[in-house]
Order: sequence, then structure tokens, then C-alpha cells
Amino acid sequence: MMGRLTDEQLVDFLQQGQKKAFEEVYNRYWYTLYGVAYQSTGTREEAEELVHDLFENLWNRRESLVIRHLGSYLVVAIKHLATNYIKSKITHRKYQEYLILNEIRQSYSTQEILDFEDLSEAVEEVMKRLPERTSEIFRMSRFENQSVKDIANRFNLSEKAVEYHITKSLKVLKEGLQMYDN
Repeated sequence: MMGRLTDEQLVDFLQQGQKKAFEEVYNRYWYTLYGVAYQSTGTREEAEELVHDLFENLWNRRESLVIRHLGSYLVVAIKHLATNYIKSKITHRKYQEYLILNEIRQSYSTQEILDFEDLSEAVEEVMKRLPERTSEIFRMSRFENQSVKDIANRFNLSEKAVEYHITKSLKVLKEGLQMYDN
């Protein structure tokens, strides 16, 4: 019976708390929303989690939501969730960068540990452990101040892939420079 209802009717029943209406919305839109989320995140697990979060939020807020076009509403909502997820990953990477740069500054200011040349050599040694492309992407990003978009275009990669290489570099640098921690 629910399968024959329009989206507008489903929204009405959903707002009344009818679980069958929710199940029908889920069945109609899960795959489409998963596809949008997967395209944004690039991983199955993250896409599934975002779709799950969207449907959980839809159910929890069903009485207060104003939905005119269900399909459009859900697609815009999943795009918003995916964008926020990616922003949080980028923010996390920038925080990692801050921690590493702060460690480098502390090491530089405390001459008892090492002087700047030793630190530069240590960074070089750590960079040599990285795959060539990862190292090159990191150098372009951090030492040549090139944007993620420019690097992605140069290597014919997605911006997400460039972010991955930078994050990987930061992780290896952090691990490799731990011995210089105070």
C-alpha cells in the first residue's frame, strides 16, 4: 500500500509517526542517497554512515520538518552532510599540521635539542621514507604553497586524493619527528 503513495502523502504519514511510511521513504531513496554520499566521500563505510545519519535525523525530526519535495530535500540534505564531513576531515588535517609546525618551532627555539640544520635534515630523512608522489605533493603544498586544487590538476588526481597524500605525509612527519619532542 505505501508503495503506491506519492512522496507528499508519504511525508504526511511520516510526520504522523507511521513507521511504514518511513520504511517506504528509506526503500525509495536509500540507493540514490548512498550514491551521492559515495561520490562525495569516496568510501563505502563513510557513505553508509552518512545515509544512516540522514535517515536517523529524518525520523527524529519528522514532526518539525517542512518538506515540499522529498527527493530534492533528501539529496540536498545528504550533500550537506557529506560537505560537513569533508570539512571536518580537512579541519582535522589542518590541526595535525598545526601540531607538527608547533613541534618544529619548539624544537627550533630550544637550541639544546638541535639547531635548524639538524631539524631540516631530520625532516628530509622523514620525507625520503614517503612514496615519491606523496613526498612531492607535500612539498608542493607546504614548501611551494600551491593549492590542493592546483596540485590535483597537475597530477590529474581528485582533491580528496591530494588531501590524503598531505595527511599521510603529516602523519609520517609527526611519527618521524617524535624523538625531537621535549
